[in-house]
Amino acid sequence: MDRPLEDGAVEDADPFGTRALRERVLRAWSESPARFREDANTEEDFALGGYRDRVVTELAQNAADAALQAAVPGRLRLTLRTEDRLDAPEPAATLVAANSGAPLDAAGVEALSTLRASSKRGDAGAAGRFGVGFAAVVAVSDQPAIASGTAGVAWSRERARGLVEDVPVLAGELTRRGGHVPLLRLPLALGRADLPEIPAGFDTVVRLPLREDAVESVRRQLGQVGAALMLALPALESVEIDVDGDVRVLTAEHRAPDEVVINGDLWRTAEAHGEIPAALLEDRPVEERARPYWQVRWAFPEDGLPEGMPRVVHAPTPSDEPLDLRALLIASFPLAPDRRHVAPGALTDFLVDQAAETYIRLLGGLPVSPRVLGLVPGPVGAGELDAKVRRGIRERLPEAPLLPHRMRGRDAVAVDAPAAFVEVLGGTETPHDAEPPHDAETPHDAETPHDAGEPGGGDAVVVGLLPPEWPARSPALAALGVRRVELADVIDELAAVDREPAWWHQVYGTLGEAATDALGALPVPLAGDAGRIVRGPRGLLIADGADPGGLDALGLRFVHPDAVHPLLTRLGAVEAGPRAVLADAAVKASVEESFEADDPDAIAEAVLGLVAAARIDPGEEPWLAELALPGDDGELYPAGELLLPESPLRDLMADDAPFGVVGGDLLERWGAETLAATGVLDGFALARAEDVNLTGLADEAETLELDDEDLWADEVLRRIGPQDLPPLVPEFLAVRDLELVDDWPGALRVLAGSPWRAAIVDPAHVTLHNGRRVAVPSYTAWWLSRHPVLDGRRPGEFRLGGDESLTGLYDVAPEGLDDRLLLALGVRTSLEDLLDEPGGAQELLDRLGDPGRSVTRAHLGGLWTALADTPEAVVEPPDHVRAVVDGQVEVVDAADALVLDGPDVLPLLQGQPLVIAAQGRDGRLAELLDLPLAGDEIPGVVQSEGEKRPVPEAAGAVLPDAPAHYLAHERLVVDGQDVPWWTRDGEIHASGAGGLARALAWSTGNWADRLVVEAVLRDPETLPVLLAEADLDP
Repeated sequence: MDRPLEDGAVEDADPFGTRALRERVLRAWSESPARFREDANTEEDFALGGYRDRVVTELAQNAADAALQAAVPGRLRLTLRTEDRLDAPEPAATLVAANSGAPLDAAGVEALSTLRASSKRGDAGAAGRFGVGFAAVVAVSDQPAIASGTAGVAWSRERARGLVEDVPVLAGELTRRGGHVPLLRLPLALGRADLPEIPAGFDTVVRLPLREDAVESVRRQLGQVGAALMLALPALESVEIDVDGDVRVLTAEHRAPDEVVINGDLWRTAEAHGEIPAALLEDRPVEERARPYWQVRWAFPEDGLPEGMPRVVHAPTPSDEPLDLRALLIASFPLAPDRRHVAPGALTDFLVDQAAETYIRLLGGLPVSPRVLGLVPGPVGAGELDAKVRRGIRERLPEAPLLPHRMRGRDAVAVDAPAAFVEVLGGTETPHDAEPPHDAETPHDAETPHDAGEPGGGDAVVVGLLPPEWPARSPALAALGVRRVELADVIDELAAVDREPAWWHQVYGTLGEAATDALGALPVPLAGDAGRIVRGPRGLLIADGADPGGLDALGLRFVHPDAVHPLLTRLGAVEAGPRAVLADAAVKASVEESFEADDPDAIAEAVLGLVAAARIDPGEEPWLAELALPGDDGELYPAGELLLPESPLRDLMADDAPFGVVGGDLLERWGAETLAATGVLDGFALARAEDVNLTGLADEAETLELDDEDLWADEVLRRIGPQDLPPLVPEFLAVRDLELVDDWPGALRVLAGSPWRAAIVDPAHVTLHNGRRVAVPSYTAWWLSRHPVLDGRRPGEFRLGGDESLTGLYDVAPEGLDDRLLLALGVRTSLEDLLDEPGGAQELLDRLGDPGRSVTRAHLGGLWTALADTPEAVVEPPDHVRAVVDGQVEVVDAADALVLDGPDVLPLLQGQPLVIAAQGRDGRLAELLDLPLAGDEIPGVVQSEGEKRPVPEAAGAVLPDAPAHYLAHERLVVDGQDVPWWTRDGEIHASGAGGLARALAWSTGNWADRLVVEAVLRDPETLPVLLAEADLDP
C-alpha cells in the first residue's frame, strides 16, 4: 500500500465482508452508546496494558499459526524502515511483517476486528488462543493493513473517527473521549492499488506505519527477538529481521524430538501435551473450554541461557511471571485478564505438576554429567509460580535416575574426600596422579566406565558411590536425595575391607590433600601377621634400617612393606631406624616383662641387636637396665645389676651388693660397648632424665630410683622457697648405687673421672614458673656431702687449706682430691660460705661449743661478730659457749656466760665468762644465744662526785660528734670499785685522759678512735700528726 486510506475511498471489492462488519458494529454502537464506550476501553486496555510492547511477538505468533494451519515451514520476515520517504509529506517509519502459511480469510478478519473472538478455536496447536493479540498493533500504529494473496484489509483511526462522527447518538461520547475511537472494530477493504506488496516466498504481509513515539519501542522489540521466540513458536523455522538494512536471521532446525539447533546452538528439549480434564476448566472462559488442550515444553541450551534472555514463563510467548531456572519453560498456562500473568487455580496447579514431570524427563535426557547439577533448582523461587514449579521438581528428584549407572539419588552415595580416593573406592583403581576418566559427558543410554556390574564397579568398596567429579557438598546432590558421607566415616568403615597391602598403599597416595584429623582411624596392614589390619597409623613402625624379621619376640607392629607410604608418617607412624624401634612402647614393655617371658633369651637377643645398631651411649636409655640378661653364674639379672668382668666396681662395692658378673658368652657375642649401653656396668651407672618434677619427687609421686631422692628434692624446694607451679630440673644427671659402695677412697678416685665427675661438680639448674633458673647442688654432690665418704667422715667436717677463718673448728681435708671436687662434696671453704648455707649458723655454734675444738682469742671475736651479722641465722640456744674469762678462751656452760654490751663494765666483771663481739652486735648476739647482757646483771651505781667540765677541743677535732661537757672525777667509783669511765646513766663520767678518751669514743660509736683521742688529750700538739696518720688508714 503506497498511500493511506482517504475519506470516501471506494472499495473495489470486499472479499472479507468488511462493510457488513462495520455496519453491524456501528448499528450496535448507535443502539447502545455504552457498547461503544466498552469497546473503546477494552481495545485501549489491551493496547496499553496486556499487549503493550508485544507487537513483534504477536506478529510472530500469527505467522506461526498460519504456517501450522497450512502445514508448511514457518517463515517470517520483519522489516523496519525509519528513513525519510521522499514521496511522503513528512518523515515516516514502517514495520512490515511478511510470513508464509495460510492466507487471511473472512473469519480471520472478523476475529481481528472482534475482541476476544478467535478464529483458531479448533486448532489445538495454535499459539493464538484469545483473539486479542492483534490489538498489540494499536499501541504502535494508527493505519495497520494486511494483504494476503490479492485481497487485503486495513484499519484507519481517521476513517473510524469519521464513521463514528456520522452517528449522532455517539457525538457526545466521542467528544468526552477527545475524539478517540476504537481502531480495530471498523475494518476497511483494500483495493488492488492499495495492497501492500507481498515479497516472493511469502503469503501474507502486515504493514504498520508507526507513530513517531512507537519507533524506538519497536526497534527494541526487534532487538530482543532470539532463541526464546523460536522455541516458543516451533512452527517457525526462520525469522529474518531487517532494521534499516541491518539484517540478521534466526533459524531453527529440529534434529530430533528432543533437540533443536538455533543458529548453530543446540537446545535440548522435553515436551508433553494432552487434553485438559473437564473439571479443571469449570472456572475458565468458554473460549478456553472449547480448546481443552494443554502443552508443556522445556528447553535447555548446551551453553547456558543466552545473555539478556528474559527469565520468565512463556505462555507460550513471554509473560511477566518470573522463572529463575536455567531452562526455558513454555506452557499453556491460563492467563489473567492482563494477559501478562498466569491465573491461579486448579488448571495452573495441574500444569505445574506436568511441568515438573517434564523437567525431570528433560534432565533424564541430558548426558550423564555433573553439569546436570546446575539444572537442579534451589528451594527459593523468584515468585509464587516459580516456587511452585521448583517445589514440584524437587519432590520428584530423589526418584529420578539422573546419576551414573542410572542410579536414583536415594540409591547413591557421595563421599566428601579427595577425588583420587573416591576413584579407588569406586573400584576404578586409578593411580592418584592420573587424570580422572569422567571428563566426557555420557548420555543415559550409553555405557559409562562404571557401568560394569553394580554401581561403582565390580571392585567398588562403597556401593552406589558417585565418581569424584560429582561434588559431595553440592546442595543439588542433597536435593537429589544423595547420601553424603564424610571422609572420617568412610575411613572408619574401611577396616572391614579385605585388600592386598599394595592396594592400601594406593589408598594412602590418594589422601595426601585430606585433613589429617579425619584420618586418625585409617586402617593399616601389618607385616608378618597374616594380613592383620589395625586402625590408625599412630605408633606403628616403618622399617628403616631395622630388620623386622628378627624382632618378632618384642611384639612390634611394623607396617607391611608394600603398604608403606609417606602419609603414614604424617599420621604418626615412625620411620623405625634402630633408635626409633628402641623407643617403641612395645620394646619397653618387653624389657620390663623380660623376666616373666617364656623366652627371655629371644628378647635379650632382639634388644641387644637394636642397641648395637643404634649405637647409643651408656645411660641414654636407662629403662634398658631392666633387661633380663644371664650372669656368669647362669642366673638372670637386670642388666643394671651386672658388672663387666674388668669393672672396678667389683672391688668397690659391699659384699652384699646385688651385682652379678655378665656371662662370658654374652660378652663375646655383643662386646662390652653394647652391653654397657644396655645398662651392664663398667663403672658407676648414671641416671639421666629430663624435666624432673621436684614436687613430685619430694612427694614420692615420681621416682628416679635413687637413694633418698625425695630428701634431696625436699631440701631443694626449701632452698628456693614456695612457688606457684612445681619447679623442674630440665636436665638431670646423677650417679646410681652410691649406697652400695664399701671402699670410698677407691670410689672417689673413680668418681673424680669422666663421666661421673660432671654429676658431682656441675650444679643442677632448677627452672621456676617465672622462667628464672636457680643453681642448686646436684643430687650426687648432696648425697656425698651427707655420708662419711671422706676419710670416714662427712665432707662437711673438713675445710680447704687456704682460708684461716675456720682454723681450729674444722680439720684440713685429706690430700688426693682437687679443690673443685672437694668443694662440690661440701668441704668447708670459708666462714662466709658456711653461714650462707642452710644450717651453717647452727653448725658454727655447735663447733664453738665443742671443747674438743681449739679457737684462738684472735679468731673468736670475729666468729661471734660474723654470727651476729648473719640476718637469717636461726639457731637453738647452746648448752655451752666459747667465752673469754679474764683474757683466756674457755668453753663454759651457757648459763654462766654473759654477752658484753660495753667495755665500761669490764672492771666489774672479774672472773666472769664473756661472749664478746664487735660494737653494736651485743643485742643480736644475746638474742641468738639466749644470754643476758652484762650491763643488765650489775647495779651500776656511780658513788663518786664529778665536776662538770668542757670536753677539750682536741678531742672534738677527732670526734666531731663528741658532747660539749663531761663529769670529771678525781676517783670514779661504781658499785664500790674504781673504774676509769662510765656512761650507763646517760652522763659521761671519766677519771683521767684514758678514761675520757674511751668514754667519748664509745658514746659516739667510734670505739676504734679511742687511742687517738687519748693521745691528743695527753698532748694536743700531736693532733696534726695523728690526724694525718689517721688519713692513711684503709
